[in-house]
Amino acid sequence: MSVTYHDSMVFVNRESELGQLAEWWASPQARPGLVWGRRRVGKTALLVEFANRIGTRTIFHIGGTRTPQAELSLLADRAAMVTGLERRFRDWDDALDRLAAQAAQTPILLVLDEFPELMRSSPELPGVIRAFLDRPEGTGSLRLLICGSAVRTMQSIQEYRAPLYGRFDLVLQVHPFRPHEAVLMLQDLSPADRALVYGIVGGTPLYLSWWQQHQSAIHNVSRLACQPGARLLSEGELVLATEAAEGEYPAAVLEAIAAGKTRHHEIADVLGADPSRTLRQLQQLRLVEQLVPVTDQERRTRRKIYRIKDPFLAFYLGPLTRYRAEIEQGIGAGIATALLDAAAEHFGSVYEEAFRDHLRRRAATGEFGHRVVGVGPWWREDGRDEIDAVVLAEPERTRIPVLAGEAKWAKSVSAGRVVETLRRKAGRLTPDLGQLAYAVCAREKVTDTDRVNCIPITAADVFG
Repeated sequence: MSVTYHDSMVFVNRESELGQLAEWWASPQARPGLVWGRRRVGKTALLVEFANRIGTRTIFHIGGTRTPQAELSLLADRAAMVTGLERRFRDWDDALDRLAAQAAQTPILLVLDEFPELMRSSPELPGVIRAFLDRPEGTGSLRLLICGSAVRTMQSIQEYRAPLYGRFDLVLQVHPFRPHEAVLMLQDLSPADRALVYGIVGGTPLYLSWWQQHQSAIHNVSRLACQPGARLLSEGELVLATEAAEGEYPAAVLEAIAAGKTRHHEIADVLGADPSRTLRQLQQLRLVEQLVPVTDQERRTRRKIYRIKDPFLAFYLGPLTRYRAEIEQGIGAGIATALLDAAAEHFGSVYEEAFRDHLRRRAATGEFGHRVVGVGPWWREDGRDEIDAVVLAEPERTRIPVLAGEAKWAKSVSAGRVVETLRRKAGRLTPDLGQLAYAVCAREKVTDTDRVNCIPITAADVFG
């Protein structure tokens, strides 16, 4: 991981994304790149950092609700600062042609951010870019990155029959930080407090930056969530307003899942319509995830449930929604403590997934054998005997469980009691308990480890 400072702004991590962008940039005659993702995940910051690292001439243009000529005028002003061009652009064809001429000898990176906004004012733009890419004389050393947050529009750009279909050499979706990645924005907090913050705001960089690390959790929750118009209340509404195509109901699907309607038919009953397409979109955005027992094959099992995957959205639709009326009445600041107390179940669910994510990272290093093929929850046909995390390996052609683990939101946990329970549940999972290792996770301390053979894990490991 890395930390970069640009004046008052901090950029952390994103090494994988930067690596993909660097590979795209190094490819000779690369066609455009497409960078997309939800609002607030740091797409623009990523591209600024990338441009700074490659050190080339870069023109950033962020689309807005402007007239076509106003967009072109602003683009010309930004191009003038980079290339010395002073004339205005007649249209998008003229803009691309002249920038390509300027890049004939020295490369230029042109970033068109919030591209869906540009398409609203200039619907012909994708076709213009296609014609520019196909021109016989080539595009010189002008590299084009298209970026945007309007999910449905960014997906439609890539669809068959769309003007730019098949013309991207890079398609990069940017997601919120995973638990271990969020750590770099919470350096002044203890691991247990990092876990708490992650359970409230998730891995969205902007939300993490709002947390005042020198202040208490009560102070931060009061400021960010327990006042009318507070930032996290507004952001929750923004997430629920996820762009959708006709016949999709993202807000209704998310609210149904948060209310406990976790099976496909239950969601369909609430909507009065088939939610399949909406669920696929929400899964792609990592707002929702489909869970099946890790030992089952997704296409064959009927034991599929859906849950809110994004920790912030789960907090907004769960504990925060329960107190929304009191907050809007102006007494929210006084219920911050009650809100956090009521959120214990929510934090437990988030911590379980952070625990599984931690095990996946350890599995990737080969710690559990070199052929780990799955890490996920498991439960019986009747829904009982749930195990938070099972690690599956495939030493030959048969998949076998090699580890069973349990995560508790409690500050301290006795390993002896948890492992005893795990062994009882695992008897339904495998007849060979001797091949199983065990992992026990608590926030701060796992006790009684000398009596049982287990891997103790705390927030210091998950968020360390």
